[in-house]
Amino acid sequence: MTIPTPHIEAKSPDEIANTVLMPGDPLRAKFIAETYLDDVRQFNQVRGMLGFTGFYKGKRVSVMGSGMGIPSSSIYFHELFAFYEVGTIIRIGTSGAMQPYIALRDLVIATASNTDSNINSGLFGPYTFCPTPDFELLMQAYNRAKEMGIRVHAGTVCCSDLFYRELDPRVTERLQQYGALAAEMESAGLYMIARKLGKRALAMFTVSDSLVTKEAESPQARQEAYRQMMELALEIAPA
Repeated sequence: MTIPTPHIEAKSPDEIANTVLMPGDPLRAKFIAETYLDDVRQFNQVRGMLGFTGFYKGKRVSVMGSGMGIPSSSIYFHELFAFYEVGTIIRIGTSGAMQPYIALRDLVIATASNTDSNINSGLFGPYTFCPTPDFELLMQAYNRAKEMGIRVHAGTVCCSDLFYRELDPRVTERLQQYGALAAEMESAGLYMIARKLGKRALAMFTVSDSLVTKEAESPQARQEAYRQMMELALEIAPA
């Protein structure tokens, strides 16, 4: 495939930075660009999936929406890595807590991604492949979060193909028993594609609701809490 791709209209890899931050919502990408970046230039608006490149404290960074779920986000992950020479993607999203000690607004960093998706079906014979992030990036994020005073948890997450999924309660309880921290919908796709193409990836999530306590943040409160994660991602983004 040549560029521009069917989903990204940037005409050259030079329009996109080496590191791309990716929230699901393109309006959040716009908010990050307008709030944190200097000398901003828009490189994409195809299908309303906004993408911008600018400078954060002198460091060139891009930010782009990904849409929701593995099928949507994987299109952008693949095209950015494979055709635009992006080296690192940091997924910044929201999640539902699966452990009682994880509170609303806490940060969860995915050390590995359990998934019900068929993205790796048949690829590894009898093995169930478990996609993981870049370890150095993971450690940088965890340590920097501590320095910034963010309540942070690192562990496995559950990445589902369906938002409205009715699981057997025994399955959920087993996942919780085995230490799954949160539920979300994109990390497995990101980690699989990054591993396949030899790129760097990290997924981290602000907790917006709890599957344990049934609490949930208001949209305004989510936005305020989300800013901590945005700032952390910008701080650790490789140049």
